[in-house]
Amino acid sequence: MQVPDLPVVVAFAQQHKLTSVIDATFATPVNLQPAVSPGFDVVIHSATKFLNGHSDIIAGAVAGRSKVISKITGKANHLGGSLDPHAAFLLQRGIKTLALRVERQNANAAALAAALEKHPQVQRVHYPGLQSHERYQLVRELFRKGGAGGMLSFETVGGMQQAEAVVRGLQLGLVAPSLGGVETLVTLPATTSHSGLTAEQRAAIGINDNLIRVAVGIEDTEDLVDDFMRALDATAAEVAANGSAAN
Repeated sequence: MQVPDLPVVVAFAQQHKLTSVIDATFATPVNLQPAVSPGFDVVIHSATKFLNGHSDIIAGAVAGRSKVISKITGKANHLGGSLDPHAAFLLQRGIKTLALRVERQNANAAALAAALEKHPQVQRVHYPGLQSHERYQLVRELFRKGGAGGMLSFETVGGMQQAEAVVRGLQLGLVAPSLGGVETLVTLPATTSHSGLTAEQRAAIGINDNLIRVAVGIEDTEDLVDDFMRALDATAAEVAANGSAAN
């Protein structure tokens, strides 16, 4: 999980008279308000994800100054895309609990990332809320109230088989490619979102076969962490048993 140097992006856009655009879906408005600081012109959110938070609609949102949004509105009206009334109701309902959900997801993700980082069956954890993350200080400066979001990923010891075994061993974590809902979802990007790339192409962008992506939900923190620890421990025991049998 990477965090670009957002102030540099805004400064470059302003210097060259460009419109700066950011997709802040992962961060959510609770953690990051990029139109305020560092000053992006247009902010995009997949409302399907955290804004709605219940994995039951498909929607999007664009925010910015009226002179920019008026151009977008004109194009949107011309193309005809709009939410149906029930989806709009569900999104409005979801936004009412956005702050509560995101605060819990922040806390769960931070606790899970810290536990994963200490586990001997984990090679590396990617979460900007960890002090070991290269953008940790930038996140502290830009993100509100110390929240670093509910998205993380980690690489297991071993290859894809070990990663698949960890995922199979989870009881709370569900295998699904979405994110931002109240439930914790896990995927292996190498076999889902990035399966169309070759192994070399995936490796070049940091998508290794043993990478597991986690969209953290609002479950009890201790239960969630224990679930991942049990799955990792069980996988390690299975690998050890298979090694002993082979010998």
